[in-house]
Amino acid sequence: MQTLRNPVSSHEDLSAEPAARMWGLGGRHYDDVSFAISDALAHAAQRLAPTPGSDVLDVATGTGWTARNCARYGARVVGVDFSEELLEAARDLSANVRPPIRFAWADAEALPFDDASFDGVVSTFGVMFAPGQARAAAELARVLKPGGRLVLTTWPPGGTVETFFGIAGKYGDAPAPAASPFAWGSPAGVSALLGADFDLTFEDGVNNAYHESTQHIWDWYVRGFGPVRQMAQGLDAERLDAFRAEIDAYHRHFLTESGRLHVKRDYLMTIGRRK
Repeated sequence: MQTLRNPVSSHEDLSAEPAARMWGLGGRHYDDVSFAISDALAHAAQRLAPTPGSDVLDVATGTGWTARNCARYGARVVGVDFSEELLEAARDLSANVRPPIRFAWADAEALPFDDASFDGVVSTFGVMFAPGQARAAAELARVLKPGGRLVLTTWPPGGTVETFFGIAGKYGDAPAPAASPFAWGSPAGVSALLGADFDLTFEDGVNNAYHESTQHIWDWYVRGFGPVRQMAQGLDAERLDAFRAEIDAYHRHFLTESGRLHVKRDYLMTIGRRK
């Protein structure tokens, strides 16, 4: 069983607090967000395919969906995140999982584990949002044993998710990141970050999600998705109406003949073998 190495309190890492608060705003409802992308999360666990008794780290675990998927294989899973609210939900939702999953606070750029601690590392749409991309990439390599497997799912540049975040960015007050998180979504970008430490292969995937209406998906975002929930709580009425109008227009592109939404999101699957 893995031990935490000098764990850092979230209260000591002040630089991470605003982002952690934002992502944690949905609390347990963030698990509904994971449900809507659960086909991609299952894809990641199946490609990691941990063996029973192996040690697996899920980085940016959120409410623990991917950690639970990996525990299905009999792996000893540790899930880390920088949001205490999401970790609390993950512990509650995973209470009856066997083998038990351990959840701990950690920054993806400074993982509190010894070198070569894990047989497998996975991150599903999580590590890509770490602002220090090179540091996060180095940590993924550091904690993985030689020959160990890494699996990442990431949103690609130019895809529907980047378009969505582009709309949100127009109404948020956070500065643009120094490096786009969507750099993790192209083979060239991932190779630049991880190619020195991993033998890499790539697969394309499509997440399929279904919602009854633009009203339904709006309510779903406001309830469980921290970045949108934060704007819904903080924007004045006029800007919130404008934001809502753009989001509704974006989602109308996914309307089917039945009048319901079939939202398709392309993603990149990265499979790495630690050199």
